[in-house]
Amino acid sequence: MPRAGFYAVESGKIAFRRDGNWYSDDERIDNPRIASLFSQSIKRNPDGSYYLQIAEERAPITVEDTPYVVKAIEDDELGGFVMVLSDESREPLKAARLEVADNNVLYARVKNGAERARFLRSAYYHLSDRFESDQHGNFFITLRGKREPIGAASHA
Repeated sequence: MPRAGFYAVESGKIAFRRDGNWYSDDERIDNPRIASLFSQSIKRNPDGSYYLQIAEERAPITVEDTPYVVKAIEDDELGGFVMVLSDESREPLKAARLEVADNNVLYARVKNGAERARFLRSAYYHLSDRFESDQHGNFFITLRGKREPIGAASHA
């Protein structure tokens, strides 16, 4: 039962969904400590699938879109931004690591470029006044006073 406050990793079907929430057997995990622990415990198998590793317990998980989400944006006081990820880590926002996908969904390459993170709506809106597009459908962001291109997502 997800509301009980404790989850044995091996019990139930665990999923990380595009909304940035964890689910056990299709019921959202509302305990922020457990959600944070799960986000900090994601590992990738050589075949590209994901699992949680918590102490000695290991369980496969379903990742609906990306293993991380950008849940917040913080100003870096230098005209740029820092992304706050679902695992509570912080990474500088770099235009070269941003990608725009179908339906104008914004992603960033994170973890030294090894993973993708989907921007949650609130983080996206924090940046929205910095976005521009041209007549050819190319997107740009202004960081530190410089207009930089944003690439198209590679669906990886």
